[in-house]
Amino acid sequence: MAARRLLDGLYLWSGYLAAFFLVAISLTIVAQIIGRFFGVAIDSTESAGFSLAASTFLGLAYTFRHDGHIRVTLLIRLAKGPLAKLTELWSVGFCAAAMGYLTYWACDLVYFSYIFGDISPGLLAIPFWIPRSAMALGSLILTIALIDEFIGILRGQTPSYIANSTALFKGEDD
Repeated sequence: MAARRLLDGLYLWSGYLAAFFLVAISLTIVAQIIGRFFGVAIDSTESAGFSLAASTFLGLAYTFRHDGHIRVTLLIRLAKGPLAKLTELWSVGFCAAAMGYLTYWACDLVYFSYIFGDISPGLLAIPFWIPRSAMALGSLILTIALIDEFIGILRGQTPSYIANSTALFKGEDD
């Protein structure tokens, strides 16, 4: 149970970080608007873009666990019994493998950005490895969430994205 609390905490804090970067976007844009009134040039394009990428990737695992991702369930809904479980396992396993692949290359990109001293071309001149780290970290956390989900389905648990889902329409069962 300690592992469950640790993983749920990881997903929750990843969601908090995503929310933090959403607030950072709005603050940089507001700073740019206020700066115009006082004749101060503030370029929020770069920092808002980096914050958007961080918010997107860091929010993936939390959103996945709380049924916020769009799922095409046409085949899964038709499957019953063991076939339904196999279909869920295949889809989550495939996604885990794809995210693992993306995570590997995201980490590779961060590593080589650091090694080569890649710097953003804007006014802030931020080393690229810093914003790219958020992409790699968010991808890693989603990969962990997918593996966690795969193991849960193997154990016969209801997937979190089903357990945490809410019906959009009255009378909708699943």
